Amino acid sequence: MGCILGRDLRGSDELNNCERSSDGQSLNVTNVVHAVRVENETGREHRRKVQGGVGVEGDGPACLRRNELNFSSQQDWSSWLMKVAGDVIGDWTPRQANSFEKLEKIGQGMYGNVYKARDLLTGKIVALKRVWFDDSDEETVEFMAREIAVLSRLDHPNVLKLEGLATSRMSCYLYLVFQYMEHDLAGLLARQEVKFTEPQVKCFMKQLLSGLEHCHNQGVLHRDLKSANLLIDNDGVLKIGDFGLASFYDPEHKVPMTNRVVSLWYRPPELLLGATCYDVGVDLWSVGCIMAELLAGFPIIKGHTEVEQLHLIFNLCGFPSEEYLKKSKLPNAALFNPQPQYKRCITETFKNFPSSALPLIEALLSIDPNERGTATEALHSEFFATEPYACEPSDLPKYPPSKEIDFKLRHEEARRLIIQRKMREKVRERDSFLTHKTCFATAVAATNSASAVERATNSSLFLRTPGKNTSIQE
Repeated sequence: MGCILGRDLRGSDELNNCERSSDGQSLNVTNVVHAVRVENETGREHRRKVQGGVGVEGDGPACLRRNELNFSSQQDWSSWLMKVAGDVIGDWTPRQANSFEKLEKIGQGMYGNVYKARDLLTGKIVALKRVWFDDSDEETVEFMAREIAVLSRLDHPNVLKLEGLATSRMSCYLYLVFQYMEHDLAGLLARQEVKFTEPQVKCFMKQLLSGLEHCHNQGVLHRDLKSANLLIDNDGVLKIGDFGLASFYDPEHKVPMTNRVVSLWYRPPELLLGATCYDVGVDLWSVGCIMAELLAGFPIIKGHTEVEQLHLIFNLCGFPSEEYLKKSKLPNAALFNPQPQYKRCITETFKNFPSSALPLIEALLSIDPNERGTATEALHSEFFATEPYACEPSDLPKYPPSKEIDFKLRHEEARRLIIQRKMREKVRERDSFLTHKTCFATAVAATNSASAVERATNSSLFLRTPGKNTSIQE
C-alpha cells in the first residue's frame, strides 16, 4: 500500500478551467479556491468577534485552525469539498482521525504518509492517506480538489476507490480512506522467489488495461503509472492507485499541462523533451514499461537523470523521426542537434519474451505517442488472444504482504549493516596498525636501551682495565 502515495514528482500545473467535475460540468478551480478563502475569512471574522481578535489555537501559523476542518455533522462538509465532490461525500458522515487506529506506516512521500489502520467503528482494516493541507495555500487546495474530484469520478473494479474522508481536530491534515491492499507490484517483483508466468503477466496486464480504459473513458489521465502504484489484494485483484498527479483532459480541447509528472523510469520521451500538450499516450508508455518489467522481472529503463533517461530510451526505441519532431515542436529536442544515431532494438533486446508480447510492447513503446494506440486496442491485441491465456485473479499465487516500502527498508537496513561492518573493519585495521606500531616502537626502544647499556658497560670496562703502558716512569 506504499503505492497510494508518491507525489515526489507533483507538477505545478493549474487545474484548468476545462477540467470537469464528477457530474460532467466544467470545474473552475478558481471558484473552489475562492470558496475556501471566503469560508475562512468568514470563520476568522466570527472568531474575532467571539474571542476579541484572538485566533483559535492551532499547530502553527500555516496550519488549518481547529474549527476549519473539524466537522461534526453531515451538513458541515467544507464548501470547497462539496464543490468538487458533493455527489459523493454528500452521503458520507464526516469522520475524525482519532476514530481510526494507526497500525503501521506502509507508504511515504513528499506530501504525507500512508498508514495501515483499523476503523474503530467497524473493525475494518483500511489504508489512510494522510495529506498535509493548508487552506491558505491555493496550490494545496487545487491539488486536493483535483485528486478528490478525480477519485469521485472513477468507479471500476480495477481502480482504487475513495471510501471516505477524515479530519484531525488538532492538526492540519486531511485523511483519505481507501481499501487496504496487501501488496503492490513493485513489492512482489522485489521478492527473489517471484517470477511471473505468462498467464500471470496477462492476468495483471488485463486488469491494468481495463482500469486504465475506464480512467481514459472518464476523461482522466493518471500521469504516474508505475509498478509501485499498482495494488494487489490477496484475491489477486489489481487496482490502480495514487491519483495524486492525475488530471482531467479533453481530447477535443487540449490545453497546456505540466510535463513534470510521471516517475522518471516510466516517463515518456515527449515529456522529457518538454511537451505540454499530451493525452492518453503518456499513460500507455508507462504501461509498456510495466509490461516489460513484469516479463523481465526488473525495470527496463533506469536512468538517474532526465538526460540519461532520454539516452537510454533512444538506445532502446530509436530517435524520433524528423517528421515527428517538426510536427510536435518539442522544446528540448534542440539538445540533440545534430541528431545522434540510434537504432531501435526492442525485439532484439527482448528476444526471450513471448513472441505474442513483442508487437504490443513495440506499440506501447513507440516514440510517437499517436502510434501507441489506446487501452481498448491493447486489450484486443494478439497478446491476450493467444495461448496460454490469462489466468483468473483467484489463481494467482499467495504471498506474504509485499510492498515497495518493505523492500526499501530491507535495502536500507542491509546498506546500514554493510556500512557498520566496513567501519568495524576499519577500526580493527586501525587498532591492528596502532598495536603493531606500539610493539615496533617498544622493540626499537628496548633495542636502543640494550645498545646503550652495552656501550656504557664496554666504556666502563675499558677505563678500569690496567694495560702495559698505563703509568709513566720517572
